[in-house]
Amino acid sequence: QLNLVESGGGLVQPGGSLRLSCAAPRAITSVFNAHTMAWYRQVPGKERELVAQIGDVRDTRYADFVKGRFAISRNNSRKVVYLQMNSLKPEDTGVYYCNAVGQRGASWGQGTQVTVSS
Repeated sequence: QLNLVESGGGLVQPGGSLRLSCAAPRAITSVFNAHTMAWYRQVPGKERELVAQIGDVRDTRYADFVKGRFAISRNNSRKVVYLQMNSLKPEDTGVYYCNAVGQRGASWGQGTQVTVSS
């Protein structure tokens, strides 16, 4: 399991952008590389839901509600996963969690708050 540290959340106006980062500083690089990484979010009153996922060969998939607006990427040498969020909407407000899935199970970060409001 990985120790995940998220950063980059904050307050942004509608239409703005944010980039979230998720680092695994204590992980062995090869172990990190073998993990499928993802971002989930939990908005008020709803269950946690998948936003975007990137596999060990950089295959990606996105929730329909972020397609064309968000982009997930990973830098394996730095052991970091990013979520670039553009054209943000008020309904994107929530806590965003980093997730890693590997042979030994799943790990979660502590979450970072994203608030989209004017």
